[in-house]
Amino acid sequence: MTERTIGKIEFSLDPKSGVPFYKQVILQIEMAIADGRLNNGDQLPTVRSLAVDLSINPNTVARAYNELEIRGIVNTQQGTGTFISSKKIELDEVKREKVLAGISRSFISKAGSYGFSLKEIIEYLLSLDSSLNGIPEGEDKGGNQ
Repeated sequence: MTERTIGKIEFSLDPKSGVPFYKQVILQIEMAIADGRLNNGDQLPTVRSLAVDLSINPNTVARAYNELEIRGIVNTQQGTGTFISSKKIELDEVKREKVLAGISRSFISKAGSYGFSLKEIIEYLLSLDSSLNGIPEGEDKGGNQ
């Protein structure tokens, strides 16, 4: 899996998903716009820099950006860069759940192949969530031990 964080968005490509890389880039940008991580006027990384960071062909990133531009989601200004347009994007709960299901299945399957049980995975994710939200391990969100 290849990852790159750009400002408010972390690009991640899964070569085992069966989804072409350019479509994965498009979906991640659309989701970041829909949930507010990317806003009108935010600049995307250059084609070359994103391709290098994700270890993919620049034509793949260019194809994603071109499709986003055709849909009116981004604007490319020659010599300046590619920017998020003012077009609103809303992903319904069904599409969001479908994306999460795909990510989760892949993660659980991979963890299972290393011998981790679903219970262990859930416990780890809950502890990770607590640590990311600044809650000391062993306490619940109400501050109880």
